[in-house]
Amino acid sequence: MKSEVKAKNIEEFRLHERDTGSADVQIALLTQRINQLTEHLQKNRKDHSSRRGLIMMVGQRRRLLDYLHRTDVARYQSITKKLKLRK
Repeated sequence: MKSEVKAKNIEEFRLHERDTGSADVQIALLTQRINQLTEHLQKNRKDHSSRRGLIMMVGQRRRLLDYLHRTDVARYQSITKKLKLRK
């Protein structure tokens, strides 16, 4: 099930046929994982190791978004709109 969702995300955000690692794809996969962990942590408040992992993932996504904003503003706006990251 997880691999199917991951494959669907990769297919939706890839830039070309064999793209699995562009910033767009990485941001989409991190967002998916962040949402799952957020849900997990709402139920398991004392799971501090997962909380640390979540904070690290949020930081990684932030760095990728900053990179995208510096290099290609149109792609940045597109992905933030698709993933509903900015209001």
